[in-house]
Amino acid sequence: MGLFGGLSEKLNHVFSKITSRGKLTDLEIRQAMREIRVALLEADVSFPVVKDFIARVSEEASGEKILNSLTPGQQVVKIVNDELVRLMGGTAAKLEVSPKPPTVIMMCGLQGAGKTTMCGKLAYLLKKQGKKPLLAACDVYRPAAINQLKVVGKNVNTEVYERGTQNPVKTAVEAVAEAKSKGYDTVIIDTAGRLHINDELMTELQNIKKELSPSEILLTVDSMTGQDAVTVATAFNERLDITGVILTKLDGDTRGGAALSIRAVTGKPIKFCGVGEKPTDIEPFYPDRMASRILGMGDVLTLIEKAESAVSEQEMKALEKKMRENSFTLDDFLTQFENLGKMGNIADLLAMVPGASKLKISADDIDEKRISRFKAIIKSMTMQERERPEIIKSSRRKRIAAGSGTTIQDVNQLLKQFEQTKDMMKAMNGKGRKAGMFGRFR
Repeated sequence: MGLFGGLSEKLNHVFSKITSRGKLTDLEIRQAMREIRVALLEADVSFPVVKDFIARVSEEASGEKILNSLTPGQQVVKIVNDELVRLMGGTAAKLEVSPKPPTVIMMCGLQGAGKTTMCGKLAYLLKKQGKKPLLAACDVYRPAAINQLKVVGKNVNTEVYERGTQNPVKTAVEAVAEAKSKGYDTVIIDTAGRLHINDELMTELQNIKKELSPSEILLTVDSMTGQDAVTVATAFNERLDITGVILTKLDGDTRGGAALSIRAVTGKPIKFCGVGEKPTDIEPFYPDRMASRILGMGDVLTLIEKAESAVSEQEMKALEKKMRENSFTLDDFLTQFENLGKMGNIADLLAMVPGASKLKISADDIDEKRISRFKAIIKSMTMQERERPEIIKSSRRKRIAAGSGTTIQDVNQLLKQFEQTKDMMKAMNGKGRKAGMFGRFR
């Protein structure tokens, strides 16, 4: 179901009932509040947070202004949206940067939450912003933790500072000295995790904090653990006074309670979220965009940002020119599939399109394997065939299918979709901007 799937569905069900009415009574609003309360509790949002949330929404929604409004249902949806944004922190929280480099970011969390992987993702994000990060391997207890960080560092082309199993506090101090001498502007410290919170772990983390005075202490929590994530965040915050939270596995079939409770319970902002396995699958946490996704209104801004990072302005102009001149080839079609892959999981992208939740499109409808087959088919063609697909007759189709490990039916399907995409582009005649990238992938 994906990000907040169950919660979104239940809230949309409530809203569909109240937005279809011209007028709302106090009783109908109270009934809607009861249903929203149940939906939030089922999504594993903590009870005190739900109680406070419903009290605030009810107060805002029961005034004469709402009851006598021409669109009372829409007004209630807006109040719920505004309160969700407030609950998750109001505005995006940026990373603190030290006035005197390097900026030290201390990463902490329990084992299995994805902390080491997140160190790499954060390094990738910072490099994209023009920073020069250094990763420091300070988890000396978990077998292979240092090797894992080295692999993660290699994947994002970032140096890893490690001194084996020596005292992690000493390694952290040396890593910062190394960063100063070699011109790194950020040090990301991968600290030890444990299967559960204990005094030994907390004391070590407090010692690292005392020695380094980090600009950020970021706690990585697994959003799929629901209320446990909030318990973990509270415990770490009490001992370390964390500066922010990173939620991982937000792409999973998560109930969403952690995202909605952590800020309210700890008072600390969610700064980033992990939305997939790849090093690039990290997003800054925007409360307003997240609220929009939860309420099934899509997230157009994040979708546009993903498109812009996947496709350069130059490529976009070239595509527009081809659309205008009707000279779109199978090679261009292949580029579109590659760009789509860079943007992430198609089902997640679709969830960002406003109104897509109402289409009831399941993961089965979006066949990512078909896209892989289409890419293999185009790569099995000669340059001449890619330029002039009309020459691909029976014998050529047989050869292409054999070369790509697919069937003649698959080849026919690709050629048909290519023609449909060309027709669509012709109709749009250059007005589509980024729309061409999505083609017809179902």
